Amino acid sequence: MLKIGDFSTLAQVSIKTLRYYDEAGLLAPAWVDPENGYRYYAAGQMARLHRILALKDFGFSLEEIGRMLGEGVTAEQMRGMLVLQQAEQKKRVEEEGDRLSRISSRIRLIEKENDMAYDVVVKAVPKQKIASVRETIANYQSVGALYGKVASGVGAGMAQATIPVALWHDLEHKEKDVDAEAGFYLKQDVAAGGGVTVHDLPETTAACTVHNGAYRRLSEAYDALLQWVAESGYQIAGPIRELYLHCTQPVRQDDESYVTEIQVPVKKG
Repeated sequence: MLKIGDFSTLAQVSIKTLRYYDEAGLLAPAWVDPENGYRYYAAGQMARLHRILALKDFGFSLEEIGRMLGEGVTAEQMRGMLVLQQAEQKKRVEEEGDRLSRISSRIRLIEKENDMAYDVVVKAVPKQKIASVRETIANYQSVGALYGKVASGVGAGMAQATIPVALWHDLEHKEKDVDAEAGFYLKQDVAAGGGVTVHDLPETTAACTVHNGAYRRLSEAYDALLQWVAESGYQIAGPIRELYLHCTQPVRQDDESYVTEIQVPVKKG
């Protein structure tokens, strides 16, 4: 038996909370000394306490928790619920991280409105052979999944691959259902299967800039390109290409060591 203070310390739950759970009929002490009223808990009560805390994190009321415990929620059921909650929480954290990064990027853009740090150059981009997959994906960040498909479809031919590249085929920015093409530039023709096509990207004239930093901050480079295109009297004349000159595995959205070249095919307006 453990005194309520010791149980509180080891369970990392306050004495006040333990007394509250007792009053609510969720977790009564294993024994109460009739002479002095001291409360004692058994180590085996930790399992029930874990269930209470987990269900509380799910947002259930104490009344609902009491009913569920009375119905006998199994350890496997609790594990399944917690794994689901963990996945949802990770997704929320990622979404909030992306939102925070966008806010930080917008702040930087506002601060640098009159001092853009990107050099934009117009250059002739030659015809380039590529092995790629084109699909509608959930969002721009989901493009990474396509590279595995390309590598699988090309197989040993990946020895001829050079730079990973993404092409964005939509005529506008999309929040979802993005028309994306992803693949690898090739030194020469290779055989491919599994939905992978090997073809030539046409030569083009492109406004280009290099972004040194995290993918989450790519909007800064796009802002510089937008400003340049508008001021120079050009129009976009084809799918925008992102060349990933340096990145690491696994790919992270916040890695500041990355180097990306953005090529925007243009023509005079």
